Amino acid sequence: MASTSLTDAELRHFDKALRDQRAIIATELNRLAESLTSVREARSDGSADDEHDPEGPTLSGEWSRIVGVHGEFNEKVAAIDRALARISDGSYGTCLRCSKPIGAARLSALLTAELCIVCARQVEGRSR
Repeated sequence: MASTSLTDAELRHFDKALRDQRAIIATELNRLAESLTSVREARSDGSADDEHDPEGPTLSGEWSRIVGVHGEFNEKVAAIDRALARISDGSYGTCLRCSKPIGAARLSALLTAELCIVCARQVEGRSR
C-alpha cells in the first residue's frame, strides 16, 4: 500500500467533496431515469409520430441523448467510488502508474485523478 502525502484534513476535505459530488450525480441519475421512463412510454404509444414532431427533438434522438448522459454519469460515479476506495485504503493522492504523489492542487481540480500530471500527460500523448 502506497502512502499518500496528503494531510488528514486534506483527505477529509476530498472525501466530503467526493461524497457531495456523488450525491449530486445520484440525484441527476434519478432525474434521468424518470426521463427515460417518460420517453419509453411515449415511444411505445402507437400514436406518437417520432420523426415528424415539429415541436422538438425526435423521441429516438431524445432517448439516445438521455442514455448517453446516463452512461457518462454512471462512469463518473464509478470513478468517485474508486477514489473513495483509495481514500479508505490509504492510496488516494498516489499515482497509480508511478506511485508518486498526485498533489492537492491536481486533486482539487480533478477529485477522481488516478495519475499525477506527468503520467497523465504521457498517457494523453500516447492516445493521440
